Amino acid sequence: MGILNVTPDSFSDGGDFFYLENALAQVEKFINNGVDIIDIGAQSTRPGAEEVGSALEIERLIPILSEIRKRFPNIIISVDTFNSDVAFKALINGANWINDVTGGRRDEEIYSVVSKFDCPYVITHSKGNSQTMNNLTYYENLIENIIDDLKILIEKAISKGVKKNKIILDPGLGFAKNTSQNILVLKNLRKFKNLGYPLLIGASRKRFIGDVLNISNPKDRDIGSLAISCLCSQLKVEVVRVHNVQLNYQIIKMADRIYR
Repeated sequence: MGILNVTPDSFSDGGDFFYLENALAQVEKFINNGVDIIDIGAQSTRPGAEEVGSALEIERLIPILSEIRKRFPNIIISVDTFNSDVAFKALINGANWINDVTGGRRDEEIYSVVSKFDCPYVITHSKGNSQTMNNLTYYENLIENIIDDLKILIEKAISKGVKKNKIILDPGLGFAKNTSQNILVLKNLRKFKNLGYPLLIGASRKRFIGDVLNISNPKDRDIGSLAISCLCSQLKVEVVRVHNVQLNYQIIKMADRIYR
């Protein structure tokens, strides 16, 4: 899954693909380098990000989404949003998946939208929002608490009509988790796989990688990200969400030949 942030303020590539031609060029590059899914976000979810509201999110998203769908009719397009009206607009304009970093906590109406379109839905573990999540890193038992929270969100989604076979889980690396907690999640990925749903891992260039490697610039964290993609291959994780598709495609292809 290649990340396409059409925002001015995302932590790694804010502003890089804010304009249509830049975004289209990046999608073409992704496709040429082996991407399977394009994940478009028009609202940054980095710690400290300001929420722009649905109207501006739609204004940023739809022209680029529509043109990508027109030019690349066969690519799977995921939209990274927690707003139900954005999800609806995205799906009627050619999106295939909804990737919700709140798992429906923020806007439960998103379950009904996903149910109506019968599309894949990524439920991510998180707490609070971009402004508060760094202060919400206390857990009695990290792995058990995340699993329990995900089970609650799964039950809610299914009760609102989301089909079980459309749900994908993301344990939410970087969302209300500090560096040691993110590493612990990665050490316990098998427990998340055991829940019986496809798994998505979004570690690419995140701060905890920078902490481990002492690298402050997110764009210099690709090698650390590749280590996690290799782990995901070993554990048969279904989706890895990355910024650098070319490097990750190569390491996953090689690792898959060995491990899968």
